[in-house]
Amino acid sequence: MQQSDWLKEYVLNETGRIYYGTESQIGERTWNYAQFDHGILDACLFMLDKRGMPHSSRADPIMVSRVVSAMVNSLDDNGVLVGNWTGDYSRGTNPSAWVGSRDILLKYLRTGYPVLYGQCWVFAGVVTSVLRCLGIATRTVTNYNSAHDTDVSLTMDIYFDENMKPLEHLNADSVWNFHVWNDCWMKRPDLPSGFDGWQVVDATPQESSSGIFCCGPCSVEAIKNGLVYMKYDASFCFAEVNSDKVYWQRQGDGSFKIVYVEEKAIGHLISTKAVGSHQRHDITGLYKHPEGTEAERKAVETAAKHGTKAHIYTNKEWGEDISVTVDTQEAFAGQDVSLRVILKNKSSMPRTVSLNLFVAVMYYTGVTSSNFKQEQRQVQIPAGGAQQVPMVISYPEYKPHLVDQGAMKLSISGKVTETGQVIAKEHTFRLRTPDLTLTLLGPAIVGQETQVQIVFKNPLPVTLTRATFHMEGSGLSTPNTMTVGDIGPHQTVRLCQTFTPLRAGRRQLVASLDSPQLSQVHGVMTIDVAQNPPPGPSASPAPARGSPARGRSSPGRTRGSPAATRASPARQPANHSTPANANANTNANTNARGTPSRQPNPGGVANAHGAAATSRPGATGRPV
Repeated sequence: MQQSDWLKEYVLNETGRIYYGTESQIGERTWNYAQFDHGILDACLFMLDKRGMPHSSRADPIMVSRVVSAMVNSLDDNGVLVGNWTGDYSRGTNPSAWVGSRDILLKYLRTGYPVLYGQCWVFAGVVTSVLRCLGIATRTVTNYNSAHDTDVSLTMDIYFDENMKPLEHLNADSVWNFHVWNDCWMKRPDLPSGFDGWQVVDATPQESSSGIFCCGPCSVEAIKNGLVYMKYDASFCFAEVNSDKVYWQRQGDGSFKIVYVEEKAIGHLISTKAVGSHQRHDITGLYKHPEGTEAERKAVETAAKHGTKAHIYTNKEWGEDISVTVDTQEAFAGQDVSLRVILKNKSSMPRTVSLNLFVAVMYYTGVTSSNFKQEQRQVQIPAGGAQQVPMVISYPEYKPHLVDQGAMKLSISGKVTETGQVIAKEHTFRLRTPDLTLTLLGPAIVGQETQVQIVFKNPLPVTLTRATFHMEGSGLSTPNTMTVGDIGPHQTVRLCQTFTPLRAGRRQLVASLDSPQLSQVHGVMTIDVAQNPPPGPSASPAPARGSPARGRSSPGRTRGSPAATRASPARQPANHSTPANANANTNANTNARGTPSRQPNPGGVANAHGAAATSRPGATGRPV
């Protein structure tokens, strides 16, 4: 890597952005990588030592990144983080509450036990910290509509019965709303020429690779061209970004027939933080050719030849003259959700469509928790025309069912009376939450105490219980947790905290709020910290500036009073709060890979207090 601005971003930058949510409702949060903070290098070397990595191999970025992808999760070697997708985080920290890697890595170094708990963005944030600390250029990458192929078919297979009702017990494949992994930059002398540069590394424990739960490094160029036989784990990585979504219907004799293939459903808006700014940079073009082009279809068919269902591309029998799209109005936690199903008739004859609409809450891993709403509609569509089918999901309808991330899925199935065309479509959406607002209350000078105020307004008509704030900031303070207890319906909380900046320069303070009723609430503030001048009668340091921003997270070593003052809330609707780019959340004990009948493999390790934890979601144990 020759570009100095790239090196500054991908090796030296101590904070970054991580993207989440859905492709139509992108959320972002600030992450404190803290790769140069005291103790982080020790934690990284401790991790390599614990894996037993020979010193002679530590100059090889291929092997180092592969070991790191294995050691950041707790499977196999009691690595850094225990994965948990159950919704029950009572024995540890809700993954949404972490605001950076520092607290996680230092706790692992201090105890030697895996830290509770992580999900995909936490694993990826820690990997970025570790690899940057070790000098490997690394970035955190989010893929929307990310597929999880469980049978090496290189397709996402969805099964329905004769009446086009989903057969959930057969739907082992899943499409995650988003999945977060890492790109790291290196030479690949073990591959043919042309495959150097960005390589995928994924520490989330999904599938085993050579008997170990790790993934990569895998050449992004190999993924783009469907070369799934390249080392390492290229078939799994390809399926995540460019597999087709195949709908199967059960026939009268029990066999299954393909009724529809979505060729553009997987791998959208692949995102990372832009170099030198806080903007989102779309890198989809590095991972795949433009959708629908000859080069993209060739890559898919090249990959499929190495899968278990290559015959799909030799006998195409499906077609359509009715297309389906879904429009979702942005909704906040506590509000009703409005959707529109839009049916377009591309033929010169009128069409009649019988529609089944199913609404379910879902984990961000793509697995549904429970179906709670169903409607049937008969729709007449004129030749060359379109019809809209409105649907409203009320807060009382979805409130009892919500799980992590506040995500829901609309499943659409049906049939065109005149042609027999089968209609099949899935649409995911999420509820948004307000931001934390951070304000610096005094100058920020190295070694001198200052204060920050955090303001939060509860958007829900219910009380938030056991509300906890987390703060962290590289060069600003050590991680800090503040419990404020209950926050009443639509109540505003103001919390002041004291911290002492440790290093001069531009820093970011990130914060989060977590409660059983609501998570994915973040805030971030940029602070310019002035150097403490040497003592002298004329020393007059210039005050530093603090610029609050919304919708991220925040750290902090605090010494101040965690007492919260609560403002009496004005009677305002739940959407009075600022949009948060975050998800609503309630605790749920359902397996994040599926229904309660598919319980997660309790393959977690015990923490220092002997508490066992789930390390992978679902019977097949595949997280995002």
